[in-house]
Amino acid sequence: MKLSTRYNRVNIITSIIVLIITGIIYYLVIHLILTNKLDKDLAVEENEIRQYTNTYNKLPLPATYLDQQVAYSSPKGDTTDVREFNFTTYFNPKEQEQEPGRSLITTVNLNGKTVVVTITKSRVESEDLVRIILLITLGITMLLLFSLLLINRFVLNRLWKPFYVVLNRMKAFEVTRMDNIKEEPTRIDEFNELNKSVNAMAEKVKQDYKELKSFTDNASHEMMTPLAVINSKLDTLLQTESFTDQQGALLQDIYQATGRLSRLHQSLLLLAKIENNLISDTEEIDLEEMIKAKIRQFQELFERDGLSVTVKLSERKVTMSRYLADILLNNLFSNAVRHNINGGKILIELTSEKLTVSNTGKILNIQNRMFDRFSKSTASEGLGLGLAISKQICNLYGFSIEYTHTDKLHFFSIYLG
Repeated sequence: MKLSTRYNRVNIITSIIVLIITGIIYYLVIHLILTNKLDKDLAVEENEIRQYTNTYNKLPLPATYLDQQVAYSSPKGDTTDVREFNFTTYFNPKEQEQEPGRSLITTVNLNGKTVVVTITKSRVESEDLVRIILLITLGITMLLLFSLLLINRFVLNRLWKPFYVVLNRMKAFEVTRMDNIKEEPTRIDEFNELNKSVNAMAEKVKQDYKELKSFTDNASHEMMTPLAVINSKLDTLLQTESFTDQQGALLQDIYQATGRLSRLHQSLLLLAKIENNLISDTEEIDLEEMIKAKIRQFQELFERDGLSVTVKLSERKVTMSRYLADILLNNLFSNAVRHNINGGKILIELTSEKLTVSNTGKILNIQNRMFDRFSKSTASEGLGLGLAISKQICNLYGFSIEYTHTDKLHFFSIYLG
């Protein structure tokens, strides 16, 4: 979810909640004010009736007007002094219908007798006034809310434009090309600081890349030279004279250890290059044709171990380094052969979505560490780096590799995206 979307959502929800709460409070306050106004008008009528009674020693005639009624009655019980305001209904003689009203029930003393006076006023105008004020307020609030949304949509998008420009340039940044990230001119201090930080980071990354590349090249050269010398001296030593069985066994162990060290050096160097994206010769590859060629290369190994190979291939092209694609397929095929059983089977399936290489074999005790470096079964003679290299290659090109298994079948699936 984008920041602007999240901000607008929170803003709208908060505004609606505040609108509802303030609307309720506003309605209650206005209603209270108008009710007090009606009560004051009723009190004025009450005072006029008392003055009329005191002056003329009689009650005014009961009357019914368009918005007011005055009625008299005898008190019920021993009540001699009553004064209370009530919400009631009022019959409008013009409209011939009941309307909401407000009444004042009070008493006056006439010739020693208590008379209950009921003064009722219509609340229609007050209710209409409250409703009009509330609708106007809601309309203005909704207009302000709509204006706020428009401001957030257009003004905020314009304000955040430098950020997205810098973000896109960061996504397009490639350390191998040694390009600079062009600064986006803006008057906002935070984005200027972002520009400076991004360029400082890019310079640091380029410097680290140069140092790592230099170290990798030097390490490769310096380590391969003594290994080549050792292998050469061993070859010369083996050709000089005959050795005892014990000496021959020792020399063979040295020769195998040197070869293992050479392969380990090459594998670790390859991992470093993949992780730091030092192999950039990408091209469009016909994966189907490449798999067929790899099957022909492994045909002798399949026949040697009596493996039956089932192939189901569909046309699929990917964009990646041909060198790394060859290493990826070689690792998967080697793993399927090395960890298989005599007379076992291998299934190679390629669809538009994924490549799956499955093989028969024993259940391994490293299922949760299958793609870790130097993770291998006790019976394996490999270095434990093949699947780690495969995973790094998949990560480099946005693929995902997964391992699953059944009773005696192991599945390695590469989802090509």
